[in-house]
Amino acid sequence: MTPTLIERTSGAGEQTLLTDVLIIGGGVTGAGIMRDLALRGLHTLLIDKHDLCAGASGGNHGLLHSGARYVSNDLHSAIECRIENELLKRLAPQCVEDTGGLFVAVEGDDPAFAEAFPGFCQSAGIFCEEISPAEARRLEPLLSEEIFRAYRVPDATVDPFRLALENVDHARMLTDSIYLPHTEIIRFEIDAGEIRAAICRDNRTLAALRIVAKQYVNAGGAWAMNIARQAGCTDVNLLYSKGTLLISHDRMTHHVINRLRPPGDGDILVPGGTVSVLGTTSVRTDNLETNRPTVAEIDTNVIEGAAMIPALATTRYIRAFSRVRPLLQSSDSGDGREATRGFALLDHTSQGLINFCTITGGKLTTFRLMAEKTSNLVAERLGNTQACTTDSVPLPGSAACRWTEPGAAPRYWYKANNPDDMILCECEMVPQSAIDEIVRCAPGAEADMTLEAIALRSRAGKGPCQGSFCGIRIASYLYDRGYYRDKTGLVHMRDFFNERFKGMRTVIWGQQAAQMELAEALHCGLLGLDNLDNE
Repeated sequence: MTPTLIERTSGAGEQTLLTDVLIIGGGVTGAGIMRDLALRGLHTLLIDKHDLCAGASGGNHGLLHSGARYVSNDLHSAIECRIENELLKRLAPQCVEDTGGLFVAVEGDDPAFAEAFPGFCQSAGIFCEEISPAEARRLEPLLSEEIFRAYRVPDATVDPFRLALENVDHARMLTDSIYLPHTEIIRFEIDAGEIRAAICRDNRTLAALRIVAKQYVNAGGAWAMNIARQAGCTDVNLLYSKGTLLISHDRMTHHVINRLRPPGDGDILVPGGTVSVLGTTSVRTDNLETNRPTVAEIDTNVIEGAAMIPALATTRYIRAFSRVRPLLQSSDSGDGREATRGFALLDHTSQGLINFCTITGGKLTTFRLMAEKTSNLVAERLGNTQACTTDSVPLPGSAACRWTEPGAAPRYWYKANNPDDMILCECEMVPQSAIDEIVRCAPGAEADMTLEAIALRSRAGKGPCQGSFCGIRIASYLYDRGYYRDKTGLVHMRDFFNERFKGMRTVIWGQQAAQMELAEALHCGLLGLDNLDNE
């Protein structure tokens, strides 16, 4: 099959795009499906109403699960995580930091559970090695003196942003597949048991877009049920669980640290780049759009985490964030902890549609497997006999994605040794050449880069100041080079700072409070961003 993309405009000005497969949802699963189908020679079009990893894919620990967290209550998911962990370490090493993990029990934890843990791991085929509490504290000096049991497991960390970007970039390279950010499904045109077109809207320009595909894939994450309803499908039933996490000012450990007990709140600390991520809570919610951390959730994470790492009680936190997990659940009771972390693929034939499917649930760790199962169904429907190869073909490192990697900017900047390459983000050492490359490499619909889009594709704004200074520098730099005109740069700054502040408002105490006073003086007193709409 020769992949094609045809573009035409109707007399009314409505643009129409034709493709083999439309994928709705730019999380890591949608990006993985895009690459999987491209490796089979199919042309795809991936859309998201915001940008890549705007939902749960970009709001998690960044933990590449060994599966050990689920061995006591979800053996099937534990086995899937173990297999996919091993595959990703081998096939996408540029996206993974092989930190290793520790499970530690502290006074008050159940000794019987700690005793049974190695057997649980053995049932899932997961490596598990007991070490002494003294050895655990030698490896991680911040661990509590109250530890009485410790095990090593093959946990790791993964960069979801780079993972998604590289899957999309590889698909583009293979079949000229296209990614359209800020593109939202408004409705489907359905006739005789088939979706004939998806009517979309560009959320920046409000322009209408009609996408005609042979197959339509719903990979909308927490929004998958709503998208399915737009197609008239009522067989997607999800439980929503809000999770809140905190980011520390420093990287506090070398390993992923897990509490040795059944999954609960505040029981994982994950090192990533120059920081660590603590969490998570699990609270039932029906709100998908405006979830924010609460003080109670912050307190819960800190109190629970400090039992295994006492320094968490006094460390400086630079940000908190919340995302919604889509969970498969037959009952609507509980907070979601008892729900499986498995996934489901629905073909919707029982709903009368033959060219629409939904993939939902799952974990960041199992995204590749979810993409494989979905792509197998889509390829079969299209008569494509190419087998899945994402379990054997390495994900090629893309130069366009290199700025997402922790420590990448200093490495490339020092290597170039260019004294004229001004540093715009001092926390993460992101130079102007990185911003130039990100803007220059953005194709088509991505070319109008907001500060938030630039931050997603680099480390800018992820350091201790949370963008308070680099947001101004980058916007000014782009203005000087003609990218931002009129009030565009100010609007992008305001939106960028508003997004960062959403994650800072619940951790404003101590040193962080002083930083916020300075940020407010700069953003409101100097730039007047709080009064922008009234000018």
